[in-house]
Formats: sequence, structure tokens, C-alpha cells
Amino acid sequence: MNCNYFGKCGSCTMYNYDYEEQLHKKISSIKQEFGLKNIDIITSEPKNFRYRAEFRIFHDKDGISYAMNDFDKRLLKINDCQIVSSLIQTLMQRVLNLIKTSPILEKKLFAVEFLTSTTNESIITLIYHKKINDEWGKVAKEVLSSLNSNIIGRSRGIKLVVNKDFIHEQLTIFGKNYKYKLLDSGFTQPNPKVNQKMIEWVIENIKELPKSNLLELYCGLGNFTLPLSKEFKKVLATEVSKASIKSANENVELNKIQNIKFVRLSAEELVEAMDKKREFNRLKGVDLDSYKFSHIFVDPPRAGVDEKTIEFLKRFGYIIYISCNPITLKRDLENLNNYEILKFATFDQFAYTNHIECGVILRRKN
Repeated sequence: MNCNYFGKCGSCTMYNYDYEEQLHKKISSIKQEFGLKNIDIITSEPKNFRYRAEFRIFHDKDGISYAMNDFDKRLLKINDCQIVSSLIQTLMQRVLNLIKTSPILEKKLFAVEFLTSTTNESIITLIYHKKINDEWGKVAKEVLSSLNSNIIGRSRGIKLVVNKDFIHEQLTIFGKNYKYKLLDSGFTQPNPKVNQKMIEWVIENIKELPKSNLLELYCGLGNFTLPLSKEFKKVLATEVSKASIKSANENVELNKIQNIKFVRLSAEELVEAMDKKREFNRLKGVDLDSYKFSHIFVDPPRAGVDEKTIEFLKRFGYIIYISCNPITLKRDLENLNNYEILKFATFDQFAYTNHIECGVILRRKN
């Protein structure tokens, strides 16, 4: 990939290597860190792989332009970005040109965020350092209508939706299509092609294991939950975010899946409920005793799994752990030393950066 801003923009920290070289360095580091000789490697497209991106807006005498932080955390003016999806690339200059025609849209504009999907839908969010109102919404609808995108305006405590605040995504997992409703403010996997491969990797590597029911923590909008449900009799999935649980339940309806139950609980609350230390109205109608879990699936935030939840994980014969932080993954695996690693994979969601995600399938030792 050739980018005019390699070595200047602070986003791509491994700019001085081609894709294969930077991937090799990351994989070698993971193998050394975890003491592994053989791991599965899930690669990314070398460009146009990121379907969500946010750009700062730089104001000067020449008007407005996009900007990213350079390596000294100063704003660097840019015209394009090679790692974002083709749709974002197409929209970037069109959005800027239209905004420049309207003082109401241009004034105090702080950043522009793009969310796109494999279905070619998009949300463009304009973020302001001023209060926006209905007049802004009217102008945004008139000026930006030719983009055929969903437009959102945000300022402190205010969100104005011009069209709608969601788009649809479709993932194809082993030939079966799964539909997802993505909210503008919800967490989404930024690299959908790697995301599909991640899900397929999990399914492929649990296929031959003895299975009954699945418990999932940190389920988000059901990204993994929906396709994994085909492998289990019943699935109970938990998440602390109200918005994510709402999306997850809509996604179940969208895909007509019958064997999943989503519940808004934190990991700590779930443990209290399963140990009958506390009752929750959110579990009304859910018979926890009817679930005989063979597997637990966790996809925690960068901080990893807390100590109490680690102890809870030890109740399960099999653990599927997706990690966005190898440092906390290593810590958690050390605390799960009564488990053996059946499979280990790396997922290169963020090419040209030092960041890499990992997946581990663990089985409790006899």
C-alpha cells in the first residue's frame, strides 16, 4: 500500500514495512510472548479494510480540511486515507465540499465520523464544538441529501438524526448470511472481512468438541452469538450496555433465531445470579438452572477479565477467549493454568499498526 502520509500520520505506526513484513513481525512477537510454535494466522486486506473511521477537522485561512494526529500529537492535514473502506474514500471529499458551501455546517465543526458496511450503507456523523439545533438539521438535510447517506449531528448533550441512526451489515459465515443492525454509537468490528474469518475460525475449531449449551459474556450486539447459536442447543448471552442488548434482540428477530436469550447483566451480576446470591428482574422468565453449559465465550475489553470472573470461568469445561489485548490475555491465561490450549490464532484487524487480536480455545485439564 502506498500512502502519501506514511511516516507523517501517527495512525499507521508500522508504515516502514510492507504488509507481509509488518504481519511477520507481529506474529513473531506473539509466538515469543506466549511460547508457541504454531498458531493460526488470519490476515487482513492490505488496504481499504477499515469500515469505521473518525477524522478531525482543521480550520485555517484556506477553509477546512481533514486532519489526523502526527507522531508528535499535532494535527496533520490530509486529503485521503488508504486504510478506510472504498465507500469512505468516495464520501470523504464529497462531504467536505458540500460542508464548505454552508456556514452553518462548517462553523465550529470539530470532527467527522464515518460508519460503513458491506451492504454499502453509511452513517456520517458531524461533531461540533457549538450547540446545534433544528435549523442545523434542516440545512444538513438540504445540503447533504445528494450523499444518499444517513446524517447525524452531535454537540455536547445533543444528537440530531437527519435520516436514521443505524445501518445494516451482512456477514457470510460458511455460506450462510447473517444480518445485523449497526447503531451509530454502538461497538462494531472495524474490519468486517477479518471479523467474518474470526467467527469462522471459532466455529471450525469447536465443531468436533462435545457441546451442549453456550454462555457468552460481553456479547455486544450479537456479532459472534448469532452464528455460534447453530453449534449449541441453547445460548445465554449477557452484556451490560442497554443499547447493545436492544440491538442484539433486534438482530435475533432479523435472523429468526429461536435458541438465544440475551440478558442485560454484567459478568459480576451474572455470577451472583447463578450462585443465587441475588435476584434480578432482568432475569424474569429465564430459568438459569435449565442451562447445562459446556462452553463459555468471552470477548472482554482491553482490560481483560477481572479476578472474580476468571474464577467463574474455571467452572466450565471449555473456554473460548477472544482478546483485543495480548498483554491482558497472557495475564488471564496464566490465571487459567488448569486449562490447556487447543487452538491459538491471531487476527490482524488493524494492519500497519502494532495492534493485533488473538483467539484461544481452552480445555480444562483432567
